[in-house]
Amino acid sequence: MATDRQQTEGQDGGAYGSAAATEGWQRGAAARAQFLGPITEMMLDLADIGPGGRVLDVGAGTGEQTLMAAHRVGPTGSVLAIDLAASMLAVAAEAARQADLSSVETRVADARDLDLEPESFDAAISRLVLMLIPGRERALAGIYRALKPGGKLAAIVFSSAEKNPLNALPRAIVRRHAGLPPPDEDPGIFALGDPETLRATYERAGFRGVDVRVVPTVRRFPSVAAAVQFRLDAGHEFAQLMADLSDTARAAAVAEIEAVVRRFEGADGVGEPAEYLIGVGTK
Repeated sequence: MATDRQQTEGQDGGAYGSAAATEGWQRGAAARAQFLGPITEMMLDLADIGPGGRVLDVGAGTGEQTLMAAHRVGPTGSVLAIDLAASMLAVAAEAARQADLSSVETRVADARDLDLEPESFDAAISRLVLMLIPGRERALAGIYRALKPGGKLAAIVFSSAEKNPLNALPRAIVRRHAGLPPPDEDPGIFALGDPETLRATYERAGFRGVDVRVVPTVRRFPSVAAAVQFRLDAGHEFAQLMADLSDTARAAAVAEIEAVVRRFEGADGVGEPAEYLIGVGTK
């Protein structure tokens, strides 16, 4: 769940699972709901999630899509939300409790080492995580094994850097100020951004009838400041790089990011272009 999340930091989630990362992620919940809500509904539709189903949510984070799936399966279904970060899952569990969704279970687990009963889930979902998993072949093999025959995996990933400028450009700015080279993009947020790459990844894991949907959208923010804050909150790697900069370098980086964001400012705030892919395949 998440927009710029890394699954390489150990069983406790590392920096991603820190209190600061969790708080920052929660601050962005309303903005994410605006632009990711409809795309998430598409993912759930493609996974054929309905009443009574048993659903696996891989990389659930704070569980926004977990709860959406739980509402669909109803009291006779169930959703198992897994993530590396216990602090993120604690937020998901509390949100489920407040929504009276007793069908939600959370479990701290590494997506690459799923210890699940074979052929026990009707569907699996993953929102903005699959591209971040190193050795994702192991994760996909585990998901495939856990699905019932005919069960579907539907996952949202980012499209290309060119189609997501306010994900790509701020990261490049901060890394330049930190004296770092461009990041290795596999794993990385754009690692599965080509539809054919995503399709081939599913097919290598054994999924059939693979379909990849290209979903353009606009992320809207009321102001440049709100858009910049969302970026600062949305990725622990990004936040850590900012924290490691000197005060002077940090101020310079923020000024550059603000200038980039202003390119997308209009009379009603910031309209940031973005594009996602939804991949779906059947066991």
